[in-house]
Amino acid sequence: MLSMDENRGWIVTFAGLGVNLVLGILYAWGVISAALIDHLGWTATMTQIPYMLACVMFALSMVPGGRLQDRLGPRSVIMASAILAGIGFTLAGLITTVPGLTVSFGLIVGLAMGMGYAAPTPAAVKWFSPAKRGLISGIVVSGFGLAPVYIAPLTTTLIARVGIHNTFFLMGAGFFVIIMSLAQIIRNPPSGYSPPEKSRAVIPSQRPRPDVDLDWFEVLRTRQFYMLWTMFSLGTFAGLLLIGQLSKIGLEQAGITSGYILIAVYAVFNATGRLACGVISDRIGRMRTLMLMYALQVAIYAVFVRLVTPTSLMFGVAVVGFTFGGMLTLFPATCADYFGLKNFGVNYGMLITAWGAGGLLGPLLGGLVRDLTGTYSISYTISSMVSVVGIVLALRTRPPQETEVGAEVPAGHGSM
Repeated sequence: MLSMDENRGWIVTFAGLGVNLVLGILYAWGVISAALIDHLGWTATMTQIPYMLACVMFALSMVPGGRLQDRLGPRSVIMASAILAGIGFTLAGLITTVPGLTVSFGLIVGLAMGMGYAAPTPAAVKWFSPAKRGLISGIVVSGFGLAPVYIAPLTTTLIARVGIHNTFFLMGAGFFVIIMSLAQIIRNPPSGYSPPEKSRAVIPSQRPRPDVDLDWFEVLRTRQFYMLWTMFSLGTFAGLLLIGQLSKIGLEQAGITSGYILIAVYAVFNATGRLACGVISDRIGRMRTLMLMYALQVAIYAVFVRLVTPTSLMFGVAVVGFTFGGMLTLFPATCADYFGLKNFGVNYGMLITAWGAGGLLGPLLGGLVRDLTGTYSISYTISSMVSVVGIVLALRTRPPQETEVGAEVPAGHGSM
């Protein structure tokens, strides 16, 4: 039977899932980009400029968002996200040009997504023991991956019925109301709270130090941070290169005219990967699970150009969605294991800047390759190659030990 605190933790977890279900509009950009090309005459590269900046802002805003979550709690941060989302989508409806969407969607909505994403996961995992970190992280972040299942067809329907401008207005109003409401539910545990411990069989070489609690400056002095950052950016590069242009890839490569079908497939398996990898990594270790995800990426990207039927392409998209989603669970759970929970918000905020680096390069390369060559085949090859590098790094990454974390931190460097 669950205690009152455990019940509260599950409420926070599923409210966080709800916030991410709304903020996952980023993964439905393929529908919006296709509409911009078909209705407004944009090029493939032009459509990736707002998306690219949104990816960068999403990642960069995780640092201040995480720090504010650590200091003020998650509710204030998520409320700010709701306000920014409303403003950004309203401006997008008013100024639907490349500069206009770059500022409104890329800058403002990107900031809203990052602030909103930064708060729910740290709040939720603090209610549970380390044995459940993978599972809880997976549940919360699965909302972001699952969102395109409803956002893609909703966006397609709205654009067809009311036009792209009014679609942005309606999204702004709806997102503001929903996020603002969920923000009232999400909170950190009370001071001094200690979750019930549950035993877990952990691979000795991957066992975190039980007393670890590093601040941001100590984290930056570990080599593990930079190894995790590099792996995160490589995985993001491969995943976002595909999702940002999925509708056009489906049409041009396999003749799939309903772009949201592929986006929905991607979303379902993205969410499945987040949940499955959380559970798997709780049992066999984060790095072993991460190696499996990279290996799957190497294999599927190596043959992706040959997936020219609807069925085969949907299978390939499902594999990419599963692996990419899994990584979005593995990295926050690993960050908590390696560096502790006290400063988890800002520490994971620094780590997820890697997502922004991958989000900057992946979609841009995909758009440029398509405009210059007429296909995406070179992009697939590059994605397969960077996944090989990810396997090598995962093989070499282990938790920091006490002698590696820089015990002597200069005065004045322990806060941010």
